[in-house]
Amino acid sequence: MKKVIIYTDGACSGNPGIGGWGAVLLYNGVKKEISGYDKATTNNRMELFAVIQALRCLNQRCKCEIYSDSQYIVDAFNKDWLTSWQSNNWKTSSKREVKNVDLWRALMYEVNKHSVTFIKVKGHADVELNERCDELARGEVERYQKIMRNNTENG
Repeated sequence: MKKVIIYTDGACSGNPGIGGWGAVLLYNGVKKEISGYDKATTNNRMELFAVIQALRCLNQRCKCEIYSDSQYIVDAFNKDWLTSWQSNNWKTSSKREVKNVDLWRALMYEVNKHSVTFIKVKGHADVELNERCDELARGEVERYQKIMRNNTENG
């Protein structure tokens, strides 16, 4: 089984606000960078979307190490919150609706295609590829802001 290393990050200007996500995939010495934006979202949604989009790049079952600075995502898998949420009809232990259920379901669909390990990295701590994902995500926010400024100026 092929082994792929994935770094992901999300960013938001305002929360909610304009969001961006970025991911770096590494396989056999090849690096692929992907990124995108959403005009109205939250930071957690962008964190989730980055992982989903990275996994969607894989065209066969792989062994994946996913590095994220999102405690929300890493704990959901490593502390088995997802199993509890699913068995409780997508409610938390305090009986509240789990936020971002649409993305959690999409992520579970992608994760179940592979053998995935989630690893927590400290954000903004000079972890090179995590910093690169942050640059990609923030760059997408800036790109959308620029599009909006140009539309307003030319509108």
